[in-house]
Amino acid sequence: MSSSHIFNVHTTRKTLLADTLTPIGIFLKIRNHYKNSVILESADYHGREHGYSHIAFDPVASFVLDQQIVTQTFPDGTIETFRLEKPQDAVKVLQDFSARFSYQKETGDSPMSNGLFGHISYDAVTYFEDIQIQEKNPETAIPSIRYHVYRYVVALNHFNNQMTWYAHSYEEGKAASLDPIKYHLEMPHYTLEPFQRLGEEKSNLTEAQTEEIVKTCIKHCLRGDVFQIVPSRRFSQDFKGDEFQVYRALRSVNPSPYLFFFDYEQYRIFGASPEKQIKIDHRLAEIHPIAGTFRRTGDDAKDAELAQALIADPKESAEHVMLVDLARNDLSRSADNVQVETFKEVQFFSHVIHLVSKVTGTLQKGVNPLQMVADTFPAGTLSGAPKHNAMTIINRLEPTNRHIYGGAIGFMDFEGNFNHAIAIRTFLSKGNTLFYQAGMGVVAKSVVASEMQEIHNKLAALKKALDVAENLA
Repeated sequence: MSSSHIFNVHTTRKTLLADTLTPIGIFLKIRNHYKNSVILESADYHGREHGYSHIAFDPVASFVLDQQIVTQTFPDGTIETFRLEKPQDAVKVLQDFSARFSYQKETGDSPMSNGLFGHISYDAVTYFEDIQIQEKNPETAIPSIRYHVYRYVVALNHFNNQMTWYAHSYEEGKAASLDPIKYHLEMPHYTLEPFQRLGEEKSNLTEAQTEEIVKTCIKHCLRGDVFQIVPSRRFSQDFKGDEFQVYRALRSVNPSPYLFFFDYEQYRIFGASPEKQIKIDHRLAEIHPIAGTFRRTGDDAKDAELAQALIADPKESAEHVMLVDLARNDLSRSADNVQVETFKEVQFFSHVIHLVSKVTGTLQKGVNPLQMVADTFPAGTLSGAPKHNAMTIINRLEPTNRHIYGGAIGFMDFEGNFNHAIAIRTFLSKGNTLFYQAGMGVVAKSVVASEMQEIHNKLAALKKALDVAENLA
């Protein structure tokens, strides 16, 4: 079959009342029978963007980029494997893969009724920019870019308590059946094993090593090599049982705009991220830089005082301004009318208080949305400014690769609309070990002890989720 063959998608839909169902209950019934399945949720139902939960399963096509080798599979069973001629071809190759599918949405369809679900690792920046990242550790290695197209999607609309089933056929003249969805959702039971930690938590850095890295980063800022840099520290925890219990706990203790569990069988990525990587909706792009962090006390009055102190703090303010400027510069590479719509808004999360801004721009004529994604990747809040210098220093200082940490995870449709979270407050589960990581925004005015504490503040929700998960039935 020609590599230019277009797969026209034929979709069968059914909408039902869903007031007695939960996304977790549905996903647990599905995942027992479909190992490669995903769930995307949100704790913020105040806008159309976050008004849905989506469960996708039974992949029919895939795009995987790993060490410059592209493997593509298609609904007709075709498999294409080839090496990129040059790293920067990755964007065009992924564009071409997406263009192989033609899907007509109907009025009222959910935003993620069909498209590509997947992730881009932090280290994938080597395909977007002229930068080298040394491969250091295989234990957290995953494909640089991975996306799947699924046969079935279940969308729950939380505004009106409705559920829509989508069954997609990729064969000409053949309708898709909803029977598999109906069969699995009508099952009365699902299996869910307990979760138990094994041994002590480990880290890729000692406290003393972390302190030295912070001091080195401050020196780079004082020398003018960078204005800001975001070094990180990784932790790991061996376990037995079902890590989905940790996701259940995390979504409870740290409700966030982006909640997700991606099961790839060989590894799983799940988290509760507060921050967009980038959203592109009908060629309007937006980035929400989050920079500036104080830990919550649990007392509303004290937290309100802390919020005012956060706004006034010169170090936190300087960090935030730099990253807003970086977002503006990144968007300006391929967008017009770039502007800061909101600036330094205080937002409260379960364990921390953040400063958040909103920067928007309209894609220039002829620019593919994936090029915009590449131009703004990774987020400045996970690297620093100038971004190239910061990432080069990070690669030299950090003893292990970041892989998924600081990357992006989410959904894009076949028309180029894109909505991904930054992979922070996120676990990677691989080989019965959980890996989790957090960074600290270092500037010239940073206080070493405060930066080191910032890592523990950001990971507080994840560590609490581990505690809670061991006690779930």
